[in-house]
Amino acid sequence: MINKTVKEKKVAIKVMDMVAGYGEDVILNHLNFEVYEGEIFVILGGSGCGKSTLLKHLIGLNHPMSGNIVINGVDITDDKGDNLQRVLRECGILFQSGALFSSMTVADNVALPIQEHTDLPASSIDNIVKMKLAQVSLTGYEKHLPSEISGGMRKRAGLARAMALNPKILFFDEPSAGLDPVTSAELDQLIIRLNRNYGTTMVIVTHELPSIFSVAHRVIMLDKRVKKIIAEGSPHYLRDNSQNPFVRQFFNREIEPENSLLRN
Repeated sequence: MINKTVKEKKVAIKVMDMVAGYGEDVILNHLNFEVYEGEIFVILGGSGCGKSTLLKHLIGLNHPMSGNIVINGVDITDDKGDNLQRVLRECGILFQSGALFSSMTVADNVALPIQEHTDLPASSIDNIVKMKLAQVSLTGYEKHLPSEISGGMRKRAGLARAMALNPKILFFDEPSAGLDPVTSAELDQLIIRLNRNYGTTMVIVTHELPSIFSVAHRVIMLDKRVKKIIAEGSPHYLRDNSQNPFVRQFFNREIEPENSLLRN
């Protein structure tokens, strides 16, 4: 649970009137929302609603058509200099596949961002790597290649690498994708534990309902039909109290009769 009220919490990410898309095709139209420091914030919605598009804009891979994205006080849509690079270095990203380099050991994968962005000696980097792997319960797997560990372990190794520079914000792209229910639940508990222990702000893109109900402090729900946010709040509250039929159907796994694939 969030210990402070929304009014007391400091804004980590602020999206203002953002329009995003590809070419002339608008995917997200005039989005406005805030993510608060220390919360687990989930972006959800049906297929094609723009979840991944929004994530790419939040991590600086894509530039919005209009509007602003402010991360830790820096407008990343305007700043192209050192401030932008500093802000992006304060963010860690766990991609859907883990995105580990297959020819490098687990330890070398985690060490890579530290080597690229710091001047620390090798001994200090080794100690940091061991600490990060311990945080995700991968002690003893330093010398393994990604192909030698399970899918869930690869996700955890990717998370260790995302945490290598002690980011203020962690972004997750479908962290439970491809995992069995037990491994997915274990990853959810790891996310909760890291958030509680370190107060890291976490932004998660997912459509997995068990994970959403397990980890999310607050969610926004996107809808491709209107290209906007159609719901915001606690997932449990939205499931039980939303006045939007589509939101209730999503959270309760209901099917609109006219859209059912099972109809005759």
